[in-house]
Amino acid sequence: MRVQRRKRPINGRMFAVSAVMVLGAAMLSGLFYTMPVLSDAMRRAAVVSVAVAMPDISLDLFEERLRTQIYGGEIPGVIHESTPFLPAPEPLPADPPVDIPPQNPLLPEIHAPSMPAPAAPQNPVRIPRVPERYAAPIINENFAGRDGGGMLRHDNIFIRNETDLSPDGVLDILEEPMPLEFHADGRPQVLIVHTHATESYERYDSEFYDIRNTWRSTDNNINVVALGTVMRDVLEEYGIGVIHDTTQHDFPSYNGSYERAARTIKGYLEDYNDIQVVLDLHRDAMPRGDAIIKPVTMVGDRKAAQIMIISGSDNGSLNMPNWRDNFRFAAAFQSYMEMEARELTRPIYLSHRRYNMDITTGSLLVEIGSNANTLEEAKLSAELAAHALAALIIENSINTSP
Repeated sequence: MRVQRRKRPINGRMFAVSAVMVLGAAMLSGLFYTMPVLSDAMRRAAVVSVAVAMPDISLDLFEERLRTQIYGGEIPGVIHESTPFLPAPEPLPADPPVDIPPQNPLLPEIHAPSMPAPAAPQNPVRIPRVPERYAAPIINENFAGRDGGGMLRHDNIFIRNETDLSPDGVLDILEEPMPLEFHADGRPQVLIVHTHATESYERYDSEFYDIRNTWRSTDNNINVVALGTVMRDVLEEYGIGVIHDTTQHDFPSYNGSYERAARTIKGYLEDYNDIQVVLDLHRDAMPRGDAIIKPVTMVGDRKAAQIMIISGSDNGSLNMPNWRDNFRFAAAFQSYMEMEARELTRPIYLSHRRYNMDITTGSLLVEIGSNANTLEEAKLSAELAAHALAALIIENSINTSP
């Protein structure tokens, strides 16, 4: 027989005191997370103070919370169970084809002068006006690496070193050759996945964004899955075998995304022994006060979202024996992207993080643009990155002809 407990009557004074205490704690917490004067040193101290007690993924969420402002109770780039998803909007205008002259003599046939010329727009895109009370600025910035400012330079690429390795120690790793060898014969060589598949972009190139936007969508035509599709199509044009997994590992729950993605990756590696590259495509979130930052460069007369590679490293406790090989691959990939389009990339972010890069050699996390970039800008960058990766694979392929 089920026994029902009698509810203890609520003391009005105790309830009032408790409510005040909870409200005060919430206000202090919000003040801490949104303090504009929080210095980089204080941020690092806060992150280090919890690093021992928190796993890799929890630490990632903590640091993201620490570096973002609170918009309507939600954090840009982080999904909660209660986060509303945007309904799928009407289709975006078709992307005009890109006619980029070949920069690699091995790849003249894909950069197609034969591509059809852009058709004259029939109906110019009308950007809806954001109500003033919901409008906040978008800031366009170019984050290409520059000499000085703490950045490390290796040939035509730059590295942001957030590890405990010395600058010379980082650059010494890159003196060794890239360890990967490919077979450009159609067998699957590249696996593209999306740990946070629902990350999406601005719909229009505008000076303002709507603070009600969650930059999340389950429509794979407008989130980062669409970028994976672009990369797959370009690589397959070169005869390179690609597997593009479209699983939304972050929906319906954001928590556990990396664990679910890890199971997906391991499953493919068991079934396809020839996979050499695993790319986890994301988009960044870059708030600055009330504004959000758009990392952008010009390719011809078109805007392209800048790309940042995150390369994980081992501080002795992350069990990443192959991280140096991953870093060498990251540097090679970045170099080819810079040859494809100058200033397409932001500096490589070398840090003591795993992000599933411990699973296999050739694993990288790739951030294409931020939540301020448009889908068109991000897709252009994905196309350029795929051309660069194709050149890298072909030039490092074993001759399998008889």
